[in-house]
Amino acid sequence: MIDELISLWEDGVDTYDASTKTNFKLRAALLWMVHDFPAYGNLSGHSTKGRLACPVCQNKTCSLWLSKGKKFCYMGHRRFLPKDHKWRKDRASFDGNKEFRDPPEPLTGDEVLQQVNNLEGIVLSKDPSKKTKISHSERGDNWLKKNIFFCLPYFNTLLLRHNLDVMHIEKNICESILGTLLNIIGKTKDNANSRLDLQQMNLKPHLHPIEDGGKTDFPPAPYVLPPEKKSTLLQFFKELKVPDSFSSNLSRCVNLKEQKLSGLKSHDCHVILNHILPFALRGLLPTSIYEPLVELSQFFCTLNSKALSVEQLKQLDSLIARTLCKLEMEFPPSFFDPMVHLPVHLATEALIGGPTVYRWMYQFERQIKFLKSLIRNLAHPEGSIAEGYIAYEFINLSSRYLDDVETMHNRDGRINDTSDQENFYLSIFSSTGRPLGAHNTRDLDMLELQQAHIYVLRNCDEVQPFIRYCF
Repeated sequence: MIDELISLWEDGVDTYDASTKTNFKLRAALLWMVHDFPAYGNLSGHSTKGRLACPVCQNKTCSLWLSKGKKFCYMGHRRFLPKDHKWRKDRASFDGNKEFRDPPEPLTGDEVLQQVNNLEGIVLSKDPSKKTKISHSERGDNWLKKNIFFCLPYFNTLLLRHNLDVMHIEKNICESILGTLLNIIGKTKDNANSRLDLQQMNLKPHLHPIEDGGKTDFPPAPYVLPPEKKSTLLQFFKELKVPDSFSSNLSRCVNLKEQKLSGLKSHDCHVILNHILPFALRGLLPTSIYEPLVELSQFFCTLNSKALSVEQLKQLDSLIARTLCKLEMEFPPSFFDPMVHLPVHLATEALIGGPTVYRWMYQFERQIKFLKSLIRNLAHPEGSIAEGYIAYEFINLSSRYLDDVETMHNRDGRINDTSDQENFYLSIFSSTGRPLGAHNTRDLDMLELQQAHIYVLRNCDEVQPFIRYCF
């Protein structure tokens, strides 16, 4: 692949232009790569684990080892606030220290190349006899190898070489929030070890464990919902009705008996975090906790818009730092894994790469699922995928020329249950369908009837000539 990319850049490919009926040299360049966070480490050569896990902050990553939880936490988001912000001098609300550091500047391609030049030919293997030992403490960085894509003559000039995948970031953040609020075992970030870490760090004294006659009690945290509010939140998801194709049936993920949510897919987490969370948590949490969660939801909702302005992104870049600082005031350090830290860099990446809908994993995950469904012979999966894809393309092309056979191009919509097309007087009533799920019928009252009448008059094409004639 590297050889082909070099050839496409240097030599080009003879291509025919149908509009001018001439041949020209088509050249192509690798713009950026889209992958999840573990694959980020594999492709870039920068380890996404350990003390310097953030691939953007790199050797200026602010991390702290939690001795009881046995993991690193990534806080210190006051660095991204303005120099004169009052929170920079607030010791009690954060980690007990003042913050005077500047936000880290992303390295350019030439700077990265300078750091990894001595890592060429590194062997990464599970076999200790073959593996090359690299000391990150001696190097002062988290590089494991030199990225093979630096063989491309233009790769070090790219401003955005690897994209942070918003899809998986949203999924992990949503699961962390819901797991902590509902205190789901295995998902919550508030456990015995996190409380012991708080006690050892002398932070948030109201959450420290209390020794009472050989028994350890843990005070209730304000971010953990009591049982009656858990039931209210879960009942909200159980009774939630959303527009068709907006999301999956979230009520199937609700377990009222065990008071937990489980089985959420990536798109479910996207919908919950972007649109549903502020309404679901309204009135259930203190303002100091509810407010940053709503701001985080609004951040992702705006970031995932199909159209973004530079002013919007600059505003998001400043607001997300404040939101993460508010979360630091309330949640324990164990809450801040790499996924909670990475949103601080997403607005800057969007300034370079554009809307996230073109730079996340959804389209690729769906395509991979489709290709996996084509496998019939497990001994030869590649051949099965190639044969199945060719057959699918052939059937898809042929179906465009079939009028008397139902195909994917001429079948009715999935909520259309009428076989014959009726002629309606008004076009606004031409689409037919049926209700989804349980339903009941009732007559409209006078106000609703008047509103429906006005809607028809304003939105029906057949009525517009009469409106123009009268006015």
